[in-house]
Amino acid sequence: MKKRLIIDAHLDLAMNAIEWNRDLRLPLSQVRQAEMHMKDKPDRGLGTVTLPELRKGKIGIVVATQLARYSPPDSALPGWNSPQQAWAMTQAQLAWYREMEALGEMKQIVNRTGLDQLVSLWENESIPDEEKPVGYILSLEGADSLVDVSYLSKAYAYGVRALGLSHFGPGRYAPGTKMEGPITELGKELLETMGCLNMILDVTHLTDQGFDQAMDLYSGPIWASHHNVRKIVPNQRQLTDDQITRLIQRGAVIGGMLDCWAMDIRFIDTISDPWQLDIRLEQLIDHWDHICQLAGNTDHIAIGSDLDGIFGTEQSPWDMNSIADLQKFESLLAARGYLEADIDKIFHGNWLRFLRKALPV
Repeated sequence: MKKRLIIDAHLDLAMNAIEWNRDLRLPLSQVRQAEMHMKDKPDRGLGTVTLPELRKGKIGIVVATQLARYSPPDSALPGWNSPQQAWAMTQAQLAWYREMEALGEMKQIVNRTGLDQLVSLWENESIPDEEKPVGYILSLEGADSLVDVSYLSKAYAYGVRALGLSHFGPGRYAPGTKMEGPITELGKELLETMGCLNMILDVTHLTDQGFDQAMDLYSGPIWASHHNVRKIVPNQRQLTDDQITRLIQRGAVIGGMLDCWAMDIRFIDTISDPWQLDIRLEQLIDHWDHICQLAGNTDHIAIGSDLDGIFGTEQSPWDMNSIADLQKFESLLAARGYLEADIDKIFHGNWLRFLRKALPV
């Protein structure tokens, strides 16, 4: 059966390669086997993402992150002790992406021409998918590692095209998930510089107050790369109906994420079991349905799986063994009444429309 092209707008590939020390060129079974007796992280031996699995699932284009959080002395969250150390980690992550490019495993996308070239390659059935490079657009998840606003120009020069001001906890540019409060003055300055570069602003992880400020202050392209619906999972990490409506009005796309605690309010990370709670891939469609009802169409939903975001199968839907199982959404969406054109939009069409407008010529 012919597989549809998938674009996944949020994967922490370099973090897994550098901090988890995973060789993502290997088959998933080998990565899991190598971690079988490791106990340092909860997802050891349970990972879901490797480059071969991306190709197996025809996930030919991804938004891949750089991620390094600054952790102030009064924060309980892990992170780097200075912005300079955080910047250095993002540069190590960048070096890994460059190594993958040198090996032909990945290919960076920085403009519309590059995007269209990768789409054409992945739609070319005369070349086996396992021989194609995974196209990637660089996104900086949380701006902490930018030592000052001038560092944004450096990041843009090496290809960063999307940026979120915050991650978890306190942030130098904006507070993030599980926090309250406004964007900082440094964050406002960064938004202004982003606007000059017409970068994509990712509102994921912002506080409610920060979200409102960002929507008011930023006139460039906006998306929510990995976000679900607060009406279904009522915690601060998810989007309210008002926030979804504002995003729709701005032409944004919202990427549905597959972290169980963002799908089902009953799930408690490191404690709950997806199988016991019967959390399945189909539950994400409930979130998509809700957004579609608010929009009146399927133009604003897509995939931002976050499947390697510090969790594995222990925190993913039980009917998903690897990221390649994103292809299962084709039959699941069809069974829920989504048309062929709708499924194409969710798999890749909505992200493509957005990126073709947002990326530089």
